This record gives sequence, structure tokens and C-alpha cells, in this order.
Amino acid sequence: MDTGPRGRHGPEVQLSRRLPRLFLVTNEEVVGRTDFPKMATSAVTAGGRDCVLQLRAHGLKGGRFWELAVQGRQMTWEAGASLWVNDRVDVALATRADGVQLGARSMSPAQARALLGQTCLIGCSVHSGEEATAALDEGADVAVLGNVYATASHPERQPLGLAALREAAGCGRPIVAIGGITVERVKEVLEAGACGVAVLSGVWQARDAGKAVRDYVAALQEARGGAEVRGLDAGG
Repeated sequence: MDTGPRGRHGPEVQLSRRLPRLFLVTNEEVVGRTDFPKMATSAVTAGGRDCVLQLRAHGLKGGRFWELAVQGRQMTWEAGASLWVNDRVDVALATRADGVQLGARSMSPAQARALLGQTCLIGCSVHSGEEATAALDEGADVAVLGNVYATASHPERQPLGLAALREAAGCGRPIVAIGGITVERVKEVLEAGACGVAVLSGVWQARDAGKAVRDYVAALQEARGGAEVRGLDAGG
């Protein structure tokens, strides 16, 4: 069993399997860029086993999403990174993705687990400690809480703040923080109890995606006292 240091307020997170600490989340604008394949390859190569390429693009048609998932599977395999897809359990099965991220309108974690078996990790997007606990109780491996800070991707949403993150992390199970997570905020987010971070603009809007990923990985390692930021390993 993997364990990850928690903040000063609570015990260590207990993980049934190793979990990457850096999630690189896309959106329609990002995957629509002509340089996305080059940029994504640079990012996952820099992150390697420390990171996840998370394909999120709700507005894309199925065929285009499938193409992106196939490309993402190849580049993450070559880089030793992980591939997660949002919502599309069928695409996850067909591409042998490492994880699926479920939202409020997706199937339940229990339903996804029945289809995916035990080899694929399941994440759930949540907005409170109660939602995090409910998702984890229903079989999710990790709850992704957000938005912690104000974020340009959802300007209409009020930030939850670190207090909400501490509350969610109080369950003693994996919580990944999302929303306005800059490199400079990584330390305080992990001290509040997160076991990892999910980022969008911090990498995809950077001048050099690979350098941005290296900066995040370095910040995660430093925040954990120099401990290795371990990647996905179903063997535990």
C-alpha cells in the first residue's frame, strides 16, 4: 500500500495503489490547438511517471475524442506517463487508459467499476468534503476537489479555499486539488492535505509546457520533503 504525507493537521493518506501527483487537464481550446500534439508530448515526457494526461473536452464529437485518446495513449506509453479520460468509460476500455474521471452527470463510481474492473483507477470531480466522502465510499480511488482558488476556466465559480480542502482531506483518503493551482501554491495545497494537484492553464498556457511540468514536479517533490513523487503502479 502506498502512503502519501498529509498536512500537519492529519494522518497520512492511505492509497490502495500508487497514484500520480500531477494531473494535466485539457479542455476544448487546448486540444484544438494545432501544436497540441507537440505540446502534450513535451509535457508528458517531462513528467513521466509523475504525471497524468487527462483528456477533458466535453464539446468534442465522439470520433475526434477517440482520435485524441489513441494519440494520448501512445504518447503516454512512450513517456511512461498515465492517460485518463473524462466520462467516456467506453473509450477508457478501448484504449486501455489508466484512469477515468467522472463528473456530476457521469455514471456512478460503482457503475464505472463494474465495467472497468480493478485495473483502471477512478476519479470523481467534487465540490465539498461531503461529496468527496460520498464518491470515495462508492468506490472512487481519488476525489478531485475544486475549484480551490479562483480560476479563469470557471470565472463564475467562487473559490472553495484551503479550509474546504482541509475538510475534504480529513477523510484520510486521496484528494487532488484543482483550480488556480500555480507552482507557488503547491506547497500550501499539499500542507492542507492534498496528495496531488490538477492543472490546466499553468501548463497549457505556459511558453514551454515541458519546463512548466518540470517546475510543478519539482514543487511537489520539495513540498513532500524531497520524497519521490511516485507514479501509477498497479502492483502497489
